[in-house]
Amino acid sequence: MTRIVTRNAPPRVVWQLEQQGLHPLLARLYAARGITDKAELDYELKSLIPPAALTHATDAAQLLADAIEAEAKLLIIGDYDCDGATATAVGMRALKSLGADVDFLLPDRFKLGYGLSPEIVDVAAEQSPDLIITVDNGIASLEGVARAQQHGIATLITDHHLPGDTLPDAECIVNPNQPGCGFPSKCIAGVGVMFYVMLALRAELRERGYFADRPEPNFANLLDLVALGTVADVVKLDRNNRILVSQGLKRMRAGQMQAGIAALFKAAGRDPKRATAFDLGFLLGPRLNAAGRLADMRLGVECLLTDDPARALTIAQQLDNFNRERREIEADMQEQALHLLESMAIDDSAAGIALFDESWHEGVVGILASRIKDKLHRPVFAFAPGEGGIIKGSGRSIPGLHLRDALDLVAKRAPGLLVRFGGHAMAAGATLREGNFAQFSAVFAQVASELLDPAALTRTLETDGNLEGGYLSLEAARLLENEIWGQGFPAPLFCDDFDVEQQRVLKEKHLKLRLRKGNSRIDAIQFNFATQPGHRTRAAYRLAINEYMGVESPQLMIEHLDGEKP
Repeated sequence: MTRIVTRNAPPRVVWQLEQQGLHPLLARLYAARGITDKAELDYELKSLIPPAALTHATDAAQLLADAIEAEAKLLIIGDYDCDGATATAVGMRALKSLGADVDFLLPDRFKLGYGLSPEIVDVAAEQSPDLIITVDNGIASLEGVARAQQHGIATLITDHHLPGDTLPDAECIVNPNQPGCGFPSKCIAGVGVMFYVMLALRAELRERGYFADRPEPNFANLLDLVALGTVADVVKLDRNNRILVSQGLKRMRAGQMQAGIAALFKAAGRDPKRATAFDLGFLLGPRLNAAGRLADMRLGVECLLTDDPARALTIAQQLDNFNRERREIEADMQEQALHLLESMAIDDSAAGIALFDESWHEGVVGILASRIKDKLHRPVFAFAPGEGGIIKGSGRSIPGLHLRDALDLVAKRAPGLLVRFGGHAMAAGATLREGNFAQFSAVFAQVASELLDPAALTRTLETDGNLEGGYLSLEAARLLENEIWGQGFPAPLFCDDFDVEQQRVLKEKHLKLRLRKGNSRIDAIQFNFATQPGHRTRAAYRLAINEYMGVESPQLMIEHLDGEKP
């Protein structure tokens, strides 16, 4: 069952925003998202929270500046997802432009696992670095930092994940979520943290007179990478993140982007001149992530680091092939998961679900968990076999359950059950021994039932209410497309009653419709539909642009269809 509710747009706030010059439709949408003044939509770089506000960013800058001046050897250790890859690329490009001796190392998802583990430190030590810099990981790496100390290697942690009770004994930690950090944007992505550290480093070197005889690099040319990593990591788009994303998209639309970003757009068949946050999250991000899921994310980072357009396009096409393969694997796993769910006879009271199959691919379980979560509106963990009797799981949650906190409670209830765990509110990872899966499944279900309000188990679709017939237009679709939408600042979703004039099924899984509202007629499509409507239906939809044979027209992207309406 899906409950449809309408976001509240206070009329007085809407009026104020209109008086400040906002388009009436945008005024209504922004008022419903908590915007009370047009100034909050100023996405210029000068409006960014200053780097000095990020706790220890200045300390990190001094540590890095000393290392650069001493010609020390630096090694970035990243992560194998899009945020980690873009953060690695930001660090590599920025540090090289500052004259640093720097290289990077990424853990193999299937052999070394996530983060700064003792094993990855041993591999890193073979390169004899003086300083390890983590990006998008490290806040929970107590053993990894200790191993680095044994090798005589200093560590700088840059991360955004939630810390545990104890912090690693690193030379410096930059993380907005560490205790005592007053940085207002707690939801900044790993790539954003690294970008801030690089800004602080440049300011430190400027104070030292480092640029007296060398050009000062313009780090605005890294914002396309920051935007991609921020959107792909599905962090909340608060104002600071919206500034970073807006500036990155502005550069993409102007053709001022890395060769690898341009190549990813080409591989996805999209025009960067019309780049949107949707493109970053659903087209470019998955192609980059596919390398880390099925092969080696080093290939993805190389795509972002090369300045050779031909080389970038070759890699982007490889990534596109990986993404196609990933989709095929995911489809098979999803079919198996649905059969598994049928055999488990899960009822409506089940609050948390854990799934495991010996044939599943470790790199795709996160996507599988997300798909099943969307289908059942329940927190879901999906596990795949690792090595040595270990299984590795990825979880996705629903509003109302903080997934990492839930895992923390599981660990307290059943000491020793989890080999390791970590993550965010909506996504987390866990590793356990295969023989303990049944226990995990039971404990996780119990914890989820305790933490979740029963009302949260009913899917709630927040909409922006009706869309006036005059706005079912190409102009209105373009207006909405140019704005910044994303996690925590959702793209407009409208809800209306329509007459269904035509309907047909495409490729046995997509529903194509011709709808009428008053005197307005418009085409609509619902991907992977479940049921067909009658002659009249209520639809929750997004207003989009359909391009066919070079001709653009407005189209509704259906998110939910009710049945026959009286």
